[in-house]
Amino acid sequence: MKYNPLPQSLYIRNRQKLKSKLPPKSIAVFNSNDIMPTNADGTMRFRQNNDLFYLSGIDQEESVLVICPDFPDPNQREVLFLRETNEHIAVWEGHKYTKEEAFAVSGIENIQWVSNLDTVLNTLMALSEHVYLNANEHLRAAVVVETRDARFIKSCRDRYPLHQYHRVAPLMHQLRAVKEKEEIDQMQIACDITEKGFRRILNFVKPGVTEYEIEAEYIHEFIRNKSKGFAYEPIIASGLNACVLHYIENKEVCKEGDMILMDVGAEYGNYNADMTRTIPVNGRFSKRQRAVYEAVLRVKNEASAILRPGINIQDYHKEVGLMMQSELVNLGLIDQTDIKNQDPKWPAFKKYFMHGTSHHLGLDVHDVGTMHDPITPGMVFTVEPGIYIPEERLGIRLENNIVILEDGYFDLMRNIPIVPEEIEELMN
Repeated sequence: MKYNPLPQSLYIRNRQKLKSKLPPKSIAVFNSNDIMPTNADGTMRFRQNNDLFYLSGIDQEESVLVICPDFPDPNQREVLFLRETNEHIAVWEGHKYTKEEAFAVSGIENIQWVSNLDTVLNTLMALSEHVYLNANEHLRAAVVVETRDARFIKSCRDRYPLHQYHRVAPLMHQLRAVKEKEEIDQMQIACDITEKGFRRILNFVKPGVTEYEIEAEYIHEFIRNKSKGFAYEPIIASGLNACVLHYIENKEVCKEGDMILMDVGAEYGNYNADMTRTIPVNGRFSKRQRAVYEAVLRVKNEASAILRPGINIQDYHKEVGLMMQSELVNLGLIDQTDIKNQDPKWPAFKKYFMHGTSHHLGLDVHDVGTMHDPITPGMVFTVEPGIYIPEERLGIRLENNIVILEDGYFDLMRNIPIVPEEIEELMN
């Protein structure tokens, strides 16, 4: 791996947290992701299943983790199954984990080849009652491809129909929502790499460059700093394109007088950054651009301050909406009549600010975690308000990533330029 791995103590601790939530005589099974096909004999780059990675640190295909905390033989309470390598695989695909290397990463002592899975599982299931199996239960997931976990669920239930089956995803959502220090440190590296990319862009942008050239500058800086690349499909949206929330074509020429909205982030060690900055193509904000920009910046700063332990994310979004409503009135975009006549289900401010302000961030960009229970220290969120005015060819969004503390927050992107004066100074 290009990245520096986290210590095995983290994964030992993560597994212990899961075990503490399992009832007696339980077994939990986690499968790696598939290597997905493209066309002909092509494949996509492998991306590990985040739950398996969270519990083991293992970043390789065809891996299976089995946790059986109460099994009489202590050596069988954690078993990691790996793909067995050979000379042919080594020549064509490169190095795979040895058992010694996998122990060094995960802290799991019992490591076997995946060909032994059925035999070992049969032994463990004989003394287990509760079977916890995994699935992608993200609230916004559109699952249309059958995963290794889905195939395993079918085969396991066919083979052992009389056990009590349970969902492990809710437990993993609780655990992964609150980050350990080591995870936050890894996310800080992803944010620092993102900062390097943004500073590179500030020296590059001028009228006449294309959105895809800007994208290329980012990816160059990310990869040269040990990132695999973008944490998600980058949005490089100039002019009117910035009013398309998920614009990813990145194909237009950046024109004099326009703004460029850039929603990009680097990944590092499977952890993600998620930054948005909006800058003037010519290096100088017009009076109107600056007024809208400063309104968004105020909302971002105020929203960060109220995103604190104990608040419910749904109530938080309502508070941010009221902040944005006030700014839009001051900008002349809505008035008191609009507010008086608004549909409560779609307030007047939604015409210019139609998306949520924050989401969990971590191993997934839209990370798992509750959106209804109170926020707790250790959670990491984005804060990303925006104002989109198609009739003015203007869309501005600003986004930082913050860690929730007992008495406030810590900004992982505190060093990335955002104040208008600093943006102009660096661009000129």
